[in-house]
Amino acid sequence: MPAETTSDLTRLTLRRPDDWHLHLRDGAMLRGVVDSTARHFARAIIMPNLVPPVVTAQDANAYKKRILDALPAGRRFEPLMTLYLTEGTQAEDVAAAHDSGLAKAVKLYPAGATTNSQSGVRDLEKVTGVLERMAEIGMPLCVHGEVTDPAIDIFDREAVFIETVLDPLRRRLPELRIVMEHVTTRNGVDYVRGAQRNLAATLTVHHLIINRNAILAGGIRPHYYCLPVAKREEHRLALRAAAVSGDPRFFLGTDSAPHVDPLKECACGCAGCFTAANAMGCLAHVFEQEGALDRLEAFVSLNGPAFYGLPANEETITLVRRETPTRFPAKLETGDGPVTLFDPMFPIHWDVVEE
Repeated sequence: MPAETTSDLTRLTLRRPDDWHLHLRDGAMLRGVVDSTARHFARAIIMPNLVPPVVTAQDANAYKKRILDALPAGRRFEPLMTLYLTEGTQAEDVAAAHDSGLAKAVKLYPAGATTNSQSGVRDLEKVTGVLERMAEIGMPLCVHGEVTDPAIDIFDREAVFIETVLDPLRRRLPELRIVMEHVTTRNGVDYVRGAQRNLAATLTVHHLIINRNAILAGGIRPHYYCLPVAKREEHRLALRAAAVSGDPRFFLGTDSAPHVDPLKECACGCAGCFTAANAMGCLAHVFEQEGALDRLEAFVSLNGPAFYGLPANEETITLVRRETPTRFPAKLETGDGPVTLFDPMFPIHWDVVEE
């Protein structure tokens, strides 16, 4: 279904989008944030980095039930579950979760790379059996693509990961289907474009909008701090070019990651930007700026399902461009405390209308 637009580009109807990288947390936070995604997105790949992490099929099934129970009455939303890869993960459990349809992917966190990644992988050799089985059954591996060596500059960790971890892994297991999540560099974009098969990448809302100046220039602004950290402007422009290109290997994964304000605004603040509530308006703005509104549907609604072997959604959403900017609440109140919504630093004229 091609995007439908009026001649003045003020109305856009798309197949209902999916989010291929989402953090919902658990408990009161889950109940507070889940509808911000479910209002606009039909499905989402759910990140497993809870405490304790979602490692087994039993863990994933229980977490999925908690997500569905947290939805408002009448809201339709499908959580697509992932398993957290540890050095103790069993290949048979992974295969059984995949065969049952419960788990759509396995998540590789290098130990210590990001929030709640302490249980991640330190030695890739110890998970070779799991990865080989995944390659056999066609189960995707979602990768947080950064090395954790403290000797490597934080702005170089994605590029070094590609060179020292990802490329050797793909040469060793060419049949393994891999998603490079939240790519932040030209290096990552170029690497995906150079792949012939079995490699894709998600791009976030915030990395299309901010560079590292947003975090550091004029004072430290913790609500723009995320991991992987935003990079130089040249990298942001490369991400935007990839997003609007129509290349089916790139699709939306918001990496929307809520943290309560006290955990962001402190001496050692948490990484993550909460974008779920205004993601579609921000993306329409970006694609309009790039003269590519006709390619927004591919990025948010078509490319991801194609890579994961799922049908595109039949339902649609409609975005309308209003002369007066939409006023989003600055904060979302949750049972755990307030969560600050990502501020793109420009007025958002596009918004999803309820029809």
